[in-house]
Amino acid sequence: MESEDKNGKGASEGTKPQTDGGAERLATFNQHRGLLFSVAYRMLGSVADAEDMVQETFIRWQEAANEEVRSPRAFLVTVITRLSINQLQSARVRREEYVGEWLPEPLVTDPGSDPLAVLKVDESLSMAFLLLLERLTPMERAVFLLREVFEYEYEEIGKVLGQSEANCRQILRRARQHVGEMRRRFEASAREHEDLLKRFIQAVRKGELKGLVDLLSSNAVLHSDGGGKAIALPNVIYGAEDVARIILERMRTVTPKNLVIRLAQINGEPGFVSYLNGKPFSALTLDSGEGSIKAIYIVTNPQKLAHLPDLPSAPQ
Repeated sequence: MESEDKNGKGASEGTKPQTDGGAERLATFNQHRGLLFSVAYRMLGSVADAEDMVQETFIRWQEAANEEVRSPRAFLVTVITRLSINQLQSARVRREEYVGEWLPEPLVTDPGSDPLAVLKVDESLSMAFLLLLERLTPMERAVFLLREVFEYEYEEIGKVLGQSEANCRQILRRARQHVGEMRRRFEASAREHEDLLKRFIQAVRKGELKGLVDLLSSNAVLHSDGGGKAIALPNVIYGAEDVARIILERMRTVTPKNLVIRLAQINGEPGFVSYLNGKPFSALTLDSGEGSIKAIYIVTNPQKLAHLPDLPSAPQ
């Protein structure tokens, strides 16, 4: 793949020039759309920003001369990765000024609900993983994702980012150190995870402090994001008893009583969306393992829920 400027123009790879017409170019782009969204969402943690990056990549794709594009996949991944790095660099300032804790925008990943139909869904889509990536610089994040999630070779990563193979290896080494070598945590089965979620909902509804504490690991963590626009905790809460007490207290004092809850796959894991007057009010997902809940993630910032559909009407 030939070199490319910082905005993602001029990438090429392989030996066969592309000569697609407009319709063929659109079809080729659509083949890679899910991959492009997968890269951008993991880079940015924002559905809206990821979709903007996909649209901007499409514009670059349309404008590229045939001789610039020898490998459509390489060209498109290069463009969206570099655009995402630029976007993430500017977003860092906004996140430093963010009110309360910042969480990624929740993404409903039920079958048939993927924003771009073929989104790559795995552990790297989880809230826990995406929060871990916040420890990395934009360049570290790009190298880490391309290598660890999308399984690119160092040579390919170097061409995407305009770096040497040796430099990419060094960047990945630093990234792994920053995220604690990404030790693979004990994975709860889907059935166990869903069972914990249902028991969690039942304990919260009944206001059972002991029942809720029993579901949580001793070092459980509660993360919440209201962005200063909705009810949320200003800080992360640690420890089973403190987490349980805070959740039940908020349910009694500030949470609307007429919420409607619908179970959903959120960022690839069991969770639920709550609705107030038919509109998304919050999205919750759990991180679990070894028979207990390790972390709870709640997003109530209305801007981060805007892409979620309204509550479906009950069947007549």
